[in-house]
Amino acid sequence: MRVLVTGATGYIGGRLVPELLRAGHIVRCLARSPGKLRDYPWRGEVEVVRGDVTDRASLEPALADVDVAFYLVHAMGAGASFAHRDREAARTFAMAAHTASVRRIIYLGGLNPPGQELSPHMRSRAQVGEIFLESPVPTVVLRAAIILGSGSASFEMLRYLTERLPVMTTPRWVSTRVQPIAVGDVLRLLVASMALPDGLNRGFDIGGPDILTYAQMIQRFARLTGVRRRLIIPVPVLSPGLSSLWVGLVTPVPGTIARPLIESLRNEAVCRENDLADRLNDHARLGFDEAVRLALRRIREAQVATRWSSAAWPSAPADPLPTDPDWSGGSLYADERVRPVDASPEALWRVIEGIGGERGWYSWSLAWAARGALDRFVGGVGLRRGRRDPARLRVGDSLDFWRVEEVQPGSLLRLRAEMRLPGLAWLELRVERRDTATLYRQRALFHPRGLFGQLYWWSVAPFHGVVFGSMARNIADAAEQAAH
Repeated sequence: MRVLVTGATGYIGGRLVPELLRAGHIVRCLARSPGKLRDYPWRGEVEVVRGDVTDRASLEPALADVDVAFYLVHAMGAGASFAHRDREAARTFAMAAHTASVRRIIYLGGLNPPGQELSPHMRSRAQVGEIFLESPVPTVVLRAAIILGSGSASFEMLRYLTERLPVMTTPRWVSTRVQPIAVGDVLRLLVASMALPDGLNRGFDIGGPDILTYAQMIQRFARLTGVRRRLIIPVPVLSPGLSSLWVGLVTPVPGTIARPLIESLRNEAVCRENDLADRLNDHARLGFDEAVRLALRRIREAQVATRWSSAAWPSAPADPLPTDPDWSGGSLYADERVRPVDASPEALWRVIEGIGGERGWYSWSLAWAARGALDRFVGGVGLRRGRRDPARLRVGDSLDFWRVEEVQPGSLLRLRAEMRLPGLAWLELRVERRDTATLYRQRALFHPRGLFGQLYWWSVAPFHGVVFGSMARNIADAAEQAAH
């Protein structure tokens, strides 16, 4: 079949595409910024169309001749009006799919009990599913609770809470029953749903074989990873807002993402039926222990295909680029450093491409940590998102509080800032060859927004010598030490 995948830069979408290709389907991806898919290993096997689910005109060419459309878009953590945008996007997409004579829409939503008050994000996801089911296009809605897989936000939250807190005071949501499911099972069921009878229009609950409370998942995770049993002390006073701040301090998942995850745990998320497994004759599911072991092995082997941070940060700036010929934004401040390096260009590039995450930023660690903490405090992503792969970067990867905007292997890494700033910021790291010499060129760029942006630049400028100067020096030293 010819298949359209929306959300291909996200956690599920980026993993679904290769599964569809392996099943023999013809895949087209809808992306607001097609360049973000450039370095995915399957990019050469798919068609990429620029567009947005909120833009009816851009959907027409994307949906042309499509049999099945996967809708994997959700505005988690995207501001107060996210629910309205979710509903309007779903209506726009459904109408465009109907006009294009799409045979089926497949949507991945959340598992929630009927007749209970839902959190804003779970209510929004349920409403999107209802919009598709009420549309003229036959729709299959798969409803899942916690998805367990290397790099998923739910898995990262569980992992870091367990590993870092031997004693924790927890709110009542740790006693709520949930039915987690392995990401591999979700992907298999998404692909298999394409084979359901034409005209079928309904939702299905999907889950793994284990029904556990969050506290039980913490204790089982601790046992699987060889750490001591955790002491969990329930308290009645921690609201979802306070809980999300606490999670943001302990885990790489920022509070704005943790909050909807936590709020969803207020309601029991257990499958009420298992009809999809019966229809597909597919009852095999990984249990909690097997899913966790597999996810941990993927992390150890650096085989994490996508992470929760793969999708673009909702409030993050995008274009214009500082190298764009149409750049016309007034002031553009720069801090530039150049150093000769007594090492091969290849040795220097390995250091550059391995920057961030556990290796850090080769300069004043306290300053970077303080900037990350400040960003978390004002609702940003902070410095702890880490990196998907310890040695390789691709366009679109998150890298602590940066996003990889450009990679030219062996010569250029350009990062765009996603921390909260009164302006736009980039960091460029370059390898240059001059005859037989190797040069390292580093450039920090800032385009201020208004007076506060100007004040921000000049207030931090005195620290650039320490932060950016030592960064250039230490990157050069690291390359020389590795070479010699």
